[in-house]
Amino acid sequence: MSRPSTSSYPLQTLSQRSSISGPSMSSQPQPSPDDLPGRRTLAVGHGKGKKKRVSDADEEEALLGYSNGLEGVDEEHQSSRPDSSSVSQGGRNKNGSRNIPLQHSSAKSAFPPNLVRNQKYSVVTFLPLVFYEQFKFFFNFYFLVVALSQFIPALKIGYIVTYVAPLAFVLAVTMGKEAYDDYQRYLRDREANSTRYLVLLPQPPSPISQSVNLPGEAPVSPSLPRPQTRSTPASSIKVGNMVLLEKNQRIPADMVLLTTSEDEGTCFIRTDQLDGETDWKLKVAVGETQKLGEKGVGSVEGSLFADPPIKDIHTFYGILTLRSLTPGPSEDQTIPLNVENVLWANTVLAAGSAVGLVVYTGKETRAVLNTSEPETKMGTLEREVNMMAKILCTVTFALSVFLVALNGFRGQWYIYVFRFLILFSSIIPISLRVNLDMGKTVYAHQIHTDAEIPGTIVRTSTLPEELGRVEYLLSDKTGTLTRNEMELKKLHMGTLVFGWDSMDEVAHLLAQALNEQDGAMERRKSSMSAVPGRSRRDMSSRVRDAVLALATCHNVTPVTNDDGSVTYQASSPDEVAIVEWVESVGVKLIHRDRTSMTLQSTAGTQYIYDVLYIFPFTSESKRMGIIVRERSTGMITFVQKGADTIMAKLVQKNDWLEEECGNMAREGLRTLVLGRKKLTESTFSEFDSRYKKAQLISGEERQNQMNRVVSECLENELELLALTGVEDKLQEDVKSTLELLRNAGLKIWMLTGDKIETATNIAVSSKLVGRGQYIHQVAKLKSSDQIRDMLDFLSAKLDACLVIDGESLQLCLDRFRPEFIHLATQLPAVVACRCSPTQKADVARLIREFTKKTVCCIGDGGNDVSMIQAADVGVGIVGKEGKQASLSADFSINQFSYLTKVLLWHGRNSYKRSAKLSQFVIHRGLIIAVIQAVFSSIFFFAPIALYQGWLQVGYATLYTMAPVFSLVLDKDVNEDLALLYPELYKELTKGRSLSYKTFFTWLMISVYQGGIIMLLSLLLFESEFLHIVAISFSALVINELIMVALEVTTWHSYMILSELGTAIVYFGSMAILPAYFDLSFVLSKQFVSKVAIIVAFSSFPLYMIKAIHRRFNPAAYAKVAGI
Repeated sequence: MSRPSTSSYPLQTLSQRSSISGPSMSSQPQPSPDDLPGRRTLAVGHGKGKKKRVSDADEEEALLGYSNGLEGVDEEHQSSRPDSSSVSQGGRNKNGSRNIPLQHSSAKSAFPPNLVRNQKYSVVTFLPLVFYEQFKFFFNFYFLVVALSQFIPALKIGYIVTYVAPLAFVLAVTMGKEAYDDYQRYLRDREANSTRYLVLLPQPPSPISQSVNLPGEAPVSPSLPRPQTRSTPASSIKVGNMVLLEKNQRIPADMVLLTTSEDEGTCFIRTDQLDGETDWKLKVAVGETQKLGEKGVGSVEGSLFADPPIKDIHTFYGILTLRSLTPGPSEDQTIPLNVENVLWANTVLAAGSAVGLVVYTGKETRAVLNTSEPETKMGTLEREVNMMAKILCTVTFALSVFLVALNGFRGQWYIYVFRFLILFSSIIPISLRVNLDMGKTVYAHQIHTDAEIPGTIVRTSTLPEELGRVEYLLSDKTGTLTRNEMELKKLHMGTLVFGWDSMDEVAHLLAQALNEQDGAMERRKSSMSAVPGRSRRDMSSRVRDAVLALATCHNVTPVTNDDGSVTYQASSPDEVAIVEWVESVGVKLIHRDRTSMTLQSTAGTQYIYDVLYIFPFTSESKRMGIIVRERSTGMITFVQKGADTIMAKLVQKNDWLEEECGNMAREGLRTLVLGRKKLTESTFSEFDSRYKKAQLISGEERQNQMNRVVSECLENELELLALTGVEDKLQEDVKSTLELLRNAGLKIWMLTGDKIETATNIAVSSKLVGRGQYIHQVAKLKSSDQIRDMLDFLSAKLDACLVIDGESLQLCLDRFRPEFIHLATQLPAVVACRCSPTQKADVARLIREFTKKTVCCIGDGGNDVSMIQAADVGVGIVGKEGKQASLSADFSINQFSYLTKVLLWHGRNSYKRSAKLSQFVIHRGLIIAVIQAVFSSIFFFAPIALYQGWLQVGYATLYTMAPVFSLVLDKDVNEDLALLYPELYKELTKGRSLSYKTFFTWLMISVYQGGIIMLLSLLLFESEFLHIVAISFSALVINELIMVALEVTTWHSYMILSELGTAIVYFGSMAILPAYFDLSFVLSKQFVSKVAIIVAFSSFPLYMIKAIHRRFNPAAYAKVAGI
């Protein structure tokens, strides 16, 4: 099977999925009519009839009967539950378990309030937490120190507002965003907390049985037409409340299902908001309370013991104790509960109505326990920019000390050092973070609105640049590389083999066998037995046995839609594929409930089976079983299907299973082995009694005992019926996508839970493995010597694809972790089979830690979430297995082939643009700092600002921001070329777009241009100091506009507008800033000529160098684009 099923029919896999360990299994008993304990009468209310006043003696006797009833419970249960006094009062035990009286009356609860709170802040903590989050970044902390220094008179330089305003603006934007987001969370919380639910009012239990009336009394009504309820907000619901739920209502707390509107005591819930799965889950009410219905359940007396709250949504253990008040000796009835009897908070009741008893509230609910804030991912580019900022800070300090040293450390030299530090604070531009964050928003918008990859969502807006630096891609197989659309292609029964082109023969043989069976009672009595022989009649009976076994052993439910059509509800697509195939050959599933299923042949004959027990499919057990009784014959049969590795040990000896499993796997088919065992009434009765005893055991031993009973009574010497082969089709364009990604330099790993043969076949058919590439398969390694031999072989053949099973992989990681990772990360492709979700996540973390490279993980199921969250970049596919992976990922896409454009186009552009933008913003700050340093050096090392007031603020905002930010729209090649030449992506992974080399190159450019602008302005000195400021500042702004133009590869209309608009704004502002510009001088030819000379000397040499470099050493993109 593809994965653990999330429900077995009755969609019951949810009950024991993770509580089963090893090869053993567990089940949920399906009560037959004979098993239902109807001998005792539960106490219910009388309703509107005249109430009988009970004497104190009667009441005392009833209470004593209740407490005495506890003495009959097994000692094992008594050890895990408190005495009767605590049961009657209810409360929490030291280990977190609880005892909840069904007649709940306490106004004060010992349990957490049922409040939904997703807010990050409160009124008190908002400012401290926001400030902490902001000032832990080096950028913001640096500018906080600079801004605070301006309140010290000795350090004050210029206007305080020029230092405080930029920081205040950044903080205001951040605080506003955080406050808005948290207010929206508050509104959602308030809506959830104020949603009103109907809570059943306690109906006083009477110690008199419904069926007994006192002499002279008129018979009383058994119950009210509807239970008495009160409307209660979700936040006021307490442990012990009984809540009446209606269709499409979200369940407010974890509760035990007591009764439903369905006669069978079942209801469907939607769990997409809890586990991301899209299929409906079926839940089962407690049988004894179901019989009372909504009207009478409120007057039940007894208690519920429940385990401490845990995270696992697939495990629950509780014991419901019901008080029997029938005249005579009092006995308590204990009923074991499991996860099938529980409705988790945040799921939705899909149909009907139900009553539940609240067990866990608020922070103890499974939904809250499984909600954790994912770790904040910081991109590689952000870390690089942060490191460069620290280098710039060091340079700033060194420059300040150097200038003070040149002046001989005179006077209060330490104050001069701080004043220089403040003067040069522009070297570390506060606008860098703002620009980068705005750029990320633009990239996210471009990805989201790309018509060629519809439905793509950016969930983590801080990581678009990481998409351009991925070197390792870790992918799931089922549902990611394959469609998770199954079709049964082959049926193998040892001497009989049916391929997809011979299914008509199966239908013919089946019809023949069923007709013979219907015609003779003798045949009917042996309907589930195989007859040895090779005649056509024997062939048809073998086919019938296999088909009927497949038709009964599954977790599929037929659901009638509003339009009258019927669809199959199941958690696993291969389950549906098998049932659809069974229907295609002549046996249709027409009805399924908790205790029975009905099949119908093409001739119209119906076959009804009672479902006695179901053994759910889990990732640990890798198999599913069911015990059914055919009503017409009374024949009891245990049918089981599962993975060949497990089933081979459970079926009778044969000489074909292992070989044929390998053959099917090489064809890319998913194999399931089908077996059965006929049970006599005595055998089943023995199993039934032993299993029910095991269910009453508390603690971990309970599961072990249940597994042991199943293994000893059922799972041995199974008759091997058939081997099925199901095809999982490849996703659209998977082959071309993987080929492009391999050419782009990505090393691709496929991590799957499938067997080696199937995974190898998919790797070849999907082009994960190149044509003619050697595949080295490794399985079942047991010793260190074997691992060493494998490593030696691979080290001499680094172009091979390694295929390794989970067991061997774990052994390699345990014993030779550094050597194995070092070798595996050099291979072009690795396929890891039989991997658990934890192993997938461990592999992702190991590659990250060892290589320090960017790792991208992609998957579509809940079992891929750990891997996705462990990666640098997590990509989730919205698939048939639900949205859990998509919701947990940084990026969500609809199909695997979208990854090509997301990485090779959007990722490439995002990284190159942000690299260029960050370096240019640093250059913009450096050049003005160099001008200041030259000015101070010439004028006796005085720490006086050259550009003060508006000039200092306007330079980083109005005069340069728009042109510089327009670089986020630049592109070096068009989309077609980027996808046609994936090798262009390979360059990015080396990190050359933003490196120490490029950083120091821009540092030198800034020093040269800043020095030239200041020195030439002084050489062309005019009679007034004001003219120096006007000349140098104008040259600086025009120089920056020219530098932006030189950096642009492909012009965009916004770039042209920003360049022209900024120039107009700057020259227009000269007229309204007479304090900085002498308008008569600015309009003179002398001003224009001097500025032109300065700009020519500062920018023309750089243009020439750039042109020569492009001519003799063109970049790869230029060669491809023909630029």
